[in-house]
Amino acid sequence: MDPGGDYSSGILVRLRGAIPSLRPSEQRVAHAVLADPQGVADRPIGVLARECGTSETTVLRFCRAMGLRGYRELRLALAREATLEASRAGGARPLDGDISADDPLEEIVAKIGYSDSRAVAETAEHLDVAALERAVNAIVEARRVDLYGAGASGFVAADLHQKLHRIGLMASAWRDFHSALTSAALLRTGDVAIGISHTGTTVDVLDALQLAADHGATTIAITNFHPSPITELADIVLKTAARETPFRFGAMGSRIAQLTVIDCLFVGVAAQRTYDETLTALEDTYRAISSRRRK
Repeated sequence: MDPGGDYSSGILVRLRGAIPSLRPSEQRVAHAVLADPQGVADRPIGVLARECGTSETTVLRFCRAMGLRGYRELRLALAREATLEASRAGGARPLDGDISADDPLEEIVAKIGYSDSRAVAETAEHLDVAALERAVNAIVEARRVDLYGAGASGFVAADLHQKLHRIGLMASAWRDFHSALTSAALLRTGDVAIGISHTGTTVDVLDALQLAADHGATTIAITNFHPSPITELADIVLKTAARETPFRFGAMGSRIAQLTVIDCLFVGVAAQRTYDETLTALEDTYRAISSRRRK
């Protein structure tokens, strides 16, 4: 990282995405920061180190792993994030999205709404537009686009397949991974393979994306964690910013964040690169199905 850059911006989003790549002792610091950003902003480094059962050196190493110059810069970044959260809450107590056994249903609804809306907003705020543009160009120029996703990410892959297919692009979504590997083996230079994995560690997706890369396809990863195994083998990385908690692991927030990226990809392809062709295709497909609607 360039030491002259401002890496304190969006520190909590970047921290959530970096946790799997940190050492266990640094992860304890990370979880303490995420649990109470304002509290950590107010604590001396020695207090935080003791609370995390580690040393001040480890805390400083954690700061450097996050691209910060030191602990003072971490405290300033956290104070800024806490101020932004308070501003979004409009004077009310900021929600953290974590659900406890004692929460009334009304507060559970509020926390779910908060987490999902922040997943969309933070994904949009921190999406790498240069990487998105490269992905859009690759899809527009591709002979075919193969999409790989397991579980909930498989539904997201199917959504992008439906969108691309409707405007006349050759796209396929593969959730059966024998079929995915068969398809990946047939890709060539000029084709595009897109792997979708919230954790970036889904073996079936990784294997299909690796095989596609071996055969010369341009590979795109959509994931919440960077670095992660999927980002190591992808040519282009599009990162989401979903917040997941023990009660909501694999929850709607991660899918909404992925769908935000999917929509950005699709609209970039449809509106910016193939506008006239897209309008014609959408009109033709609308007419094809309009007779199936009850009058």
